[in-house]
Amino acid sequence: MNVPNDLKYTKSHEWVRVDGDVATVGITDHAQSELGDIVFVDLPNVGRAIGAEETFGSVESVKTVSDIYSPVSGEVVEVNESLGSQSELVNSDPYGGGWLVKIKLNDPSAADSLLSPEGYSASLND
Repeated sequence: MNVPNDLKYTKSHEWVRVDGDVATVGITDHAQSELGDIVFVDLPNVGRAIGAEETFGSVESVKTVSDIYSPVSGEVVEVNESLGSQSELVNSDPYGGGWLVKIKLNDPSAADSLLSPEGYSASLND
């Protein structure tokens, strides 16, 4: 399972990459493999305020629909428009082209409390 060392993670299988006061959020390689082929991604509008652990969208696969939870609090400043026509990017490139949203953080240090790559990997074995 691919768990990049430069990201933070949640037990609900989201990843976060913080750059200054903006966090890029996606779902992990483990999550996309469990979901199977993703056919639709529902994302919030730019400008929406989101609280940590709040549902902000969903991914629909051939098997199920799964909610996506925000690992951090802030305002959505960008959504990955490519996923409208290429939802399969979440499967093929979950940590790159398959990112979901960018959130301007209310508190940039909040990401420090998320799981480390080692912590996330260990949680997969629980």
